[in-house]
Amino acid sequence: MIIKNVALENVCGITSKLPDNKYPEVAFAGKSNVGKSSLINALMNRKSLARTSAQPGKTQTINFYNVNDRIYFVDLPGYGYARANEEVKAKWGKMIEDYLHKSRQLKVVFLLIDIRHKPGENDCIMYDWILRQGYEPVIIATKLDKIKRSQIDKQKKLIREALGASKETIIIPFSAETKQGREEIYEIIDGYLPEEEA
Repeated sequence: MIIKNVALENVCGITSKLPDNKYPEVAFAGKSNVGKSSLINALMNRKSLARTSAQPGKTQTINFYNVNDRIYFVDLPGYGYARANEEVKAKWGKMIEDYLHKSRQLKVVFLLIDIRHKPGENDCIMYDWILRQGYEPVIIATKLDKIKRSQIDKQKKLIREALGASKETIIIPFSAETKQGREEIYEIIDGYLPEEEA
């Protein structure tokens, strides 16, 4: 996938109507501090289009990035931020669930999990939500550069078992620092582009 142009086209809050996009959508879900903005920026070849924040839980909107006028990268609100109150958490959950349920163009959901840790309760809930909406999540195991190479297989197994994911579930270790894993993610996204664009 060659990135030619990228634009933040739509920002949807809790009361916004979701856009009726004509291009395929690929969505990114993950805990507040899992490195979602860093991943999206790495995929878009931009330093800071997706806003990274020192304050987890900042993204309270669904952000639609138009990539090459061919596909949308959809940044879903980070979940599980401990300092958000229950009402806010419930609204984020509703937004994400509504999007997964209502989008007509959503092709695949990438679920980001920190490779260093066993998936938490919120990760497992999100994984089940995605499955219930009829999508087979692709797991991106972020922060790959923070562990030794010898630990990768063990951590992937831990993630798979904690989520109750099948052997077929794709788990891609990824580092925003080294961009390792980016080509594998592009390969999956390319599968949803018209052939001449892939």
